[in-house]
Amino acid sequence: MDFNQIGQGATLYLPVYQPGALLFLGDGHALQGDGETTQWALETSLDVEFSVEVLPARPLSGPRVETPEAITVIGQSSSLDEAVRAATGSMVQWLEQDYGLSVSEASLILGTAAE
Repeated sequence: MDFNQIGQGATLYLPVYQPGALLFLGDGHALQGDGETTQWALETSLDVEFSVEVLPARPLSGPRVETPEAITVIGQSSSLDEAVRAATGSMVQWLEQDYGLSVSEASLILGTAAE
C-alpha cells in the first residue's frame, strides 16, 4: 500500500483478518505521486520508528490514515469504480464509529467535502 500521506505524525489503521497476523514494512519513498500508478516511485532506504497497538473493538472495512490535516481511507480493488465504492463505505463507517454521524449525515459530508 503506497500512499504519500503516510509519513511522520500519521496514524495508520489496518484491518486484521487473521490471529497472529504479521506487519511488514516495505520500501521507502523519497517522493511519489498519489499512489504508484506506474508501479514506480523514487525509492530510498529509511530509518523508521513506529509503535503498534491492537484495537480489537474497532472493526475496519479498509485501511485508514489520520494526519493533523485530514482523515483518509484507502480503497483497494481491481477497478477504480470498486476502489471508490470501498473507500466511500469505509469513510461512512469511520464517520459513524468515531464521530457518531448517521449514514445520512456522513453522506452529506462526503457529498460536500470529500477529495
